[in-house]
Amino acid sequence: MANTKSAIKRIRQEKKRYLRNRMVKSRMRTFIRKAQALIGRASPEEVTEAVRAAVSQIDKAAQKGVIHRNQAARRKSRLMKRVNSAMGAAAQE
Repeated sequence: MANTKSAIKRIRQEKKRYLRNRMVKSRMRTFIRKAQALIGRASPEEVTEAVRAAVSQIDKAAQKGVIHRNQAARRKSRLMKRVNSAMGAAAQE
């Protein structure tokens, strides 16, 4: 256990930040999972809407500092790559 006042306060702050960051990260992952589940199964409009929501959550997480901006860019890129390949495969059929 910490001995100084500043260390005790720092522990309280980090616990608060940890809970907030976990909530943001969990929400982001949920939106990404929903979008990935719809790819290839739902109509293009539904997929587009789900992907737009997921990208929005990724950007919010990066803006709040929960994830690094490069990680946000990588996650969006991979999601869009899946969407585009699924749409391309659907268009060829």
